[in-house]
Amino acid sequence: MAQPQPFLQNAWYMAAWESELADGALLRRRLLGNPVLLFAKEDGTIAALIDRCPHRFAPLSMGTRKGDCISCAYHGLTFDAEGRCVANPFSESLPKIAAIRSFPAKASDGIVWFWPGDPAQAADAVLPDFSMLAEPWSAEPLSGHTLMAAPYQFGTDNLMDLSHIEFVHKGSFAGNGVIFAGEHAVVDDGTFLHSNWFMTDVAAPPHTMGVYDPATRCDHWLDMRWQAPATMCLAIGAVPAGTPRDQQPVVAHQAHILTPETAMTTHYFWSTTRGQPPSPQGDAFLRDLFTKAFDEEDKPIIEAAFDNLDGADFWDMKPASLGIDQGGTRARRKLETLIKQEQA
Repeated sequence: MAQPQPFLQNAWYMAAWESELADGALLRRRLLGNPVLLFAKEDGTIAALIDRCPHRFAPLSMGTRKGDCISCAYHGLTFDAEGRCVANPFSESLPKIAAIRSFPAKASDGIVWFWPGDPAQAADAVLPDFSMLAEPWSAEPLSGHTLMAAPYQFGTDNLMDLSHIEFVHKGSFAGNGVIFAGEHAVVDDGTFLHSNWFMTDVAAPPHTMGVYDPATRCDHWLDMRWQAPATMCLAIGAVPAGTPRDQQPVVAHQAHILTPETAMTTHYFWSTTRGQPPSPQGDAFLRDLFTKAFDEEDKPIIEAAFDNLDGADFWDMKPASLGIDQGGTRARRKLETLIKQEQA
């Protein structure tokens, strides 16, 4: 059986949507194998601690919040947002080893990020940019989260090879043959890996509904940007056929961000902008569409493919190449190189 690949440590990983920490919530989430407690402090910054009291190991997320401190529900030890024990209900002295590991954490563009590696390196590391999710309608983009029973690299394979929409998403996004009319390119600029599709003179794609006449022929693109370890942004654009791409395109942006829960399971966070002003009916339609696409279409095939390896290593199985899957293959190789460099 293949050994799980170690995680890249010195990198920003998504931990939650910022909305999940509203109203003083204590959120427990397993990240890279660690139980992590997340909460927004009173000044709006983010705390991320190992969710395990060092006394008898109860989850602190079951405890009581007092300002920026958490009291354990089991025996009442209290910890501050940096993981230091600040109160012992049984004595004025504090247990010498009663401290909890904390992680650098920040919120940006509605996303909570955490850094599992060397805290000193986090200070200068730039957060992934998802400012493109800012809605023109003064409303938060639609977002969601699902858990996938497969390593996060399998999710990257899926997202960096959008040719699968012709087969997997017949009940939701349905490529309807546009992929076969397109050209694919993979571009590596060092920091980012881009896997882009460009389709000319095709039917107006769904995200132009209400903007273009349904009979309009369009030049349509799907531009996916990958950043290690598994942070992806998709730009879906269209202009009337023959029009330069930069002339009043209709563009929708989506976040597709993967964070390992464990070596074998993955958090899949997604978000999308709207093509129209928000409405209860429109939002319900979009949420149903994305839930169907991810939970009922992507997730089952990804999980089945991973399970079908029967514990073998991905590369040892000598996967066939179709050319259009270069995005996922190159992302895997880049990530493996970064992990080896970090370990060295």
